[in-house]
Amino acid sequence: MSDKIECERGWFALAENAMRAERRRERFAMKLPIALLFAAAACLAHAQDAIKIGVPAPLSGSYKNAGADIVDGAKLAAAHVNAAGGVLGKKLEIVPQDDACNPDEAANTAKQLVAAGIAVAAGGYCSSAALPEIRVLHNERIPFVLDASTIPQLTEHGWPDVFRTIGRTDAQGSLAAALMQRVLHAKRAAVVNDGSSYSQVLAQSTVAALKLLGVDVVYDNAISPGQKDYGDIVKAVAALQPDVLYFTGYYTDAAVLAKNLRALQSPIKYFMGNGTADPSLIEKGGPAVEGMIVTTSPLPQFLDSPRAQRFVKTYRDAYGREPGPYSVYEYDAIGVTAQAIKNAKSTKPEDIAAALHALTSYDGVTGRIAFDRKGDRENAAFMAVTVREGKFVPFARVDGRGRWGR
Repeated sequence: MSDKIECERGWFALAENAMRAERRRERFAMKLPIALLFAAAACLAHAQDAIKIGVPAPLSGSYKNAGADIVDGAKLAAAHVNAAGGVLGKKLEIVPQDDACNPDEAANTAKQLVAAGIAVAAGGYCSSAALPEIRVLHNERIPFVLDASTIPQLTEHGWPDVFRTIGRTDAQGSLAAALMQRVLHAKRAAVVNDGSSYSQVLAQSTVAALKLLGVDVVYDNAISPGQKDYGDIVKAVAALQPDVLYFTGYYTDAAVLAKNLRALQSPIKYFMGNGTADPSLIEKGGPAVEGMIVTTSPLPQFLDSPRAQRFVKTYRDAYGREPGPYSVYEYDAIGVTAQAIKNAKSTKPEDIAAALHALTSYDGVTGRIAFDRKGDRENAAFMAVTVREGKFVPFARVDGRGRWGR
């Protein structure tokens, strides 16, 4: 008996078990042993054509750990979909491509994915890289489901083929300001960005919201990212005696700023960040990031549903580490894409985009997913975490009315 026939017979047995499990209303894919999931996914490759999904992400450079989390989230989602029978009789194939979070390389990254024959893209990390990527993909009418890139410009074009499973930066800015004013009771705030598209937009929206709330913004400026020391900037900010310093850049520089604040023994009460709730922050910052508060989309380990808890366990079992903050949003980006392909009964990019817009409710690990007319996720959730004894723990959550609560 050939390996192909043996593989197919094994697969049909898996599929039969999946149907039985579904009849028992169990979630088959999340319960399968990880090795079996990936074996089933590989098995499909013998007999069926693949639907290729491109995953642009930083796989080199300062943010390669975040990129690895995103790609692993995509592969795990594809393995689950494939183990349950694939989509339209075909398997999903994840095609990662490194963009290094570099806008100068990003357009070429997207072109390489197009050349690889992808039907859709799902991924991204740095908004500055996502901007040129969506232009290339849009010109080819290939949908792009973003999992981590948040600046408004990405969906403000009005293009029908851009979506995201995470909330927008401008929403995050107003929520961060409300946290400072209503929860931390800050009267004076300093806001520091790193000059990137994402960081600047977040800083601008936060400053505007702080002023509306009556908080005095005593400092609003940028650093040059990638430096080993920001001591002079920290001293200048501390001299203005803000209650809170809010950094809108990435975790690498946030760790350096935290070390500078600790060394200065700064009187600033609170050090805050956004989107830096990554294990690498604690790894790089060590004791200096203790007590840091980070506004973020809900982290996988703090999602309440049984399905989210299974995701965390499955990810740990598969990769031997905790899931990064955007791994679950990438997992859902693949899942919602697979559902759209199924609904469209087509792998044509235009049909997939139309089906994504037509989705009224997808039951994702991160909750209900539906997109507004711009492609933004409706009712995106947010929370704040803090670092305590070397771990992220919940600090505050936003309720259904957009209000912070402890």
